[in-house]
Amino acid sequence: MAIAEPDYRGFAETFEAIATNVEQIIEGKAEVIRLALIGLAAEGHLLIEDVPGVGKTMLAKAIARSINCEWRRLQFTPDLLPSDVTGVGVYDAELKHFVFKPGPIFANIVLGDEINRASPKTQSALLESMEEHQVSVDGVTYALPRPFMVMATQNPIEHVGTYPLPESQLDRFIMRLSMGYPDAASSLRILDRHGATEPVYSLEAVVNEQGVVALIEGARSVHAAEALKRYIVDLAEATRTHPGVSLGASPRACLFLLRASRAKAASEGRDYVLPDDVKALAKPVLAHRLLLSPQAQSRGRTQEDLVTELLSTIPVPSPSRK
Repeated sequence: MAIAEPDYRGFAETFEAIATNVEQIIEGKAEVIRLALIGLAAEGHLLIEDVPGVGKTMLAKAIARSINCEWRRLQFTPDLLPSDVTGVGVYDAELKHFVFKPGPIFANIVLGDEINRASPKTQSALLESMEEHQVSVDGVTYALPRPFMVMATQNPIEHVGTYPLPESQLDRFIMRLSMGYPDAASSLRILDRHGATEPVYSLEAVVNEQGVVALIEGARSVHAAEALKRYIVDLAEATRTHPGVSLGASPRACLFLLRASRAKAASEGRDYVLPDDVKALAKPVLAHRLLLSPQAQSRGRTQEDLVTELLSTIPVPSPSRK
């Protein structure tokens, strides 16, 4: 029996429907919204970093409400315990044994608000769930639902009361996004739309749980030529040998860049990846994984600056589907 070809036009239509729905709430941030949805279709986790009050939590809420899935919000605070994230065994007097009570991590979309206000011990409670989509408590492993996505927000690390995320956890986020301040026109629309009521609570879902899984499976089947895979590897290797970098991109970074590029191609109705897909996603996927050398930091260079430099120096493969 022949296997049906993925419907990339349908993928693009569903993707656009979700993006349009979210844009009803998030004004003037179409590119950020689409990057976030690419992360969802690539079955990755998002880190949204910016100053307070620019819509980080609202973006996560709008995406969650656009998808008819179970979602939970977890407010990270300094006194939050790992068991508050994963769940805990509670003794049942009638059954005379411990019963596992799942924590908020057992949802399709988990909003981790201000993740860097929790202690490193609590932050590490997310590592297994983000990488393996499972939680181990008291020697028992529990599978998480599918789709599963952590959308974490954080304030810049120089703000009071924040803890920097360890490199091992940063590497598990497929992208780091920044909202940025809205322009004047968008700010006026925000005042009109959000001044009296909060429209996110009346936002209707446009796709269900099965629809999101279909997006994930469709993105995985997008063709990537060997030359494009080599281009991704070359970018990663360049970060490891650059004199301005102390810690370069990991093999996981290569996998995430490939998955995100496939999701971007599918979102545009294509069944193949272009070099422009990789270049467009290199900064949000790679930059937050790089640890700059003290010399580079003293010169005021940023992780994004370095990725831009590498994109201008690494040869781009010619378009091919072979």
